Amino acid sequence: MNSNIDNRKKKFLETLAAMHGVPQTIGEAVYTRNQCLDALAVCMEYGQESYSVLPAWLVQPKNRRAGRGKYIIPEMVVLEYNPAESDTVEENLSESSSETLTSSETCDTISNMNSNTYNLVMPSSDVSLVPAKNETFVPWGHHDDISTILASKQFAPVYITGMSGNGKTTMVEQICASTGRECIRVNITAETDEDDLIGGFRLVNGETKFVFGGVVQAMQRGSILLLDEIDLGTERMMCLQPVLEGKGIYIKKIGMFIKPASGFNVVATANTKGKGESDRFVGTRCMNEAFLDRFSYWFEQDYADRTIEARIIIRKMKAYGKEDKEFAQYLTKWAETIRMGFKEGGLDDIITTRRLEEVCKAFAIFGDKEKAIKLTLTRFDASTKEAFFNLYTKIDPTILPVPEGMKDAPVSNPVNALTAEQKKIAELKAQLDKLSNPDTDTQYAMNA
Repeated sequence: MNSNIDNRKKKFLETLAAMHGVPQTIGEAVYTRNQCLDALAVCMEYGQESYSVLPAWLVQPKNRRAGRGKYIIPEMVVLEYNPAESDTVEENLSESSSETLTSSETCDTISNMNSNTYNLVMPSSDVSLVPAKNETFVPWGHHDDISTILASKQFAPVYITGMSGNGKTTMVEQICASTGRECIRVNITAETDEDDLIGGFRLVNGETKFVFGGVVQAMQRGSILLLDEIDLGTERMMCLQPVLEGKGIYIKKIGMFIKPASGFNVVATANTKGKGESDRFVGTRCMNEAFLDRFSYWFEQDYADRTIEARIIIRKMKAYGKEDKEFAQYLTKWAETIRMGFKEGGLDDIITTRRLEEVCKAFAIFGDKEKAIKLTLTRFDASTKEAFFNLYTKIDPTILPVPEGMKDAPVSNPVNALTAEQKKIAELKAQLDKLSNPDTDTQYAMNA
């Protein structure tokens, strides 16, 4: 090899590395024509030997082409920064790089990378992504409207907001289960970025491949993309702008444009409407207005009413193997009373439908209603836990209330002698006593 050409190539590679960094894998060692020309211009500016046009060793070999105006330069992966120790790789690329790269990352692998395949990991179409049916699920609320939108196969992104534990995500999954639609669920966090959503390079069986993210897989399969807890995401999710417009997305890392298949749609769930962090839902963020405006329809989902919720709880009890319809009625009235106090601002905590389901599970495990309730109330602070349990004893006559003076302040103590926690308990009890109506008949809809 001509040593003069070898030196020019080395200087070019070192300049390219200084300008754009050294890639960690061959899959990342892709550079555009403009980037290469810029590196050459820098070489010329500093008076180094250089090329006036892109060199033949770069543009002529077919195995270096990664698409229109893009070139694979695997020498950048094994580039040494010390010129005295640097070994230039040209015709014998596989020999000089075999000690650094795995056998699957040598020239044979590169020759298979082109604008059509690009060393992609394609998800198997043989695996069904239709969610399993949940026999305890009870359709309610906006179920029918959302089901109609998804069944239409028209692209119309949906945003569902509401309190935690009321079944937003479950509803979407069960709509897909009942209609045979595939659903790909992507849980959003503060760390979610374009690499997670769209895809990125991964090491697969010792070989660097580009793996599509859940968003692209849903587009390719014509599935429902479920973005769960979307209000926890950051501005990194702005890469989804074209996806929410239904126009497809260009993946710049591999120079490929993905168009959505027929039936593709997006459903997002969140506890807020993306207007910023709330005291209750810490970590939620103020989301970009242009991003939010791309959702066609918004649904606000509250907790189910007592009749529907009783049906849900009874079905859960059956699934857990211990059914008690009367207990289910007491639980739903208890939860409704607490939620009423929460909405009026008298209470800081709430009993969710998910919390009631946990009561059912604990009841099936221990066979003791009181123990089941107390176990599931442990997540609250001591004063709230005690106040909530005392309220339940006023609704369910089969459970005795906490004896006076056992956990509360002694009756003889003056009010100003109470501790802060005892005052909080007294205030909670007063609020719950006001909300609860002992004359209300709790024996309703027992055959729900």
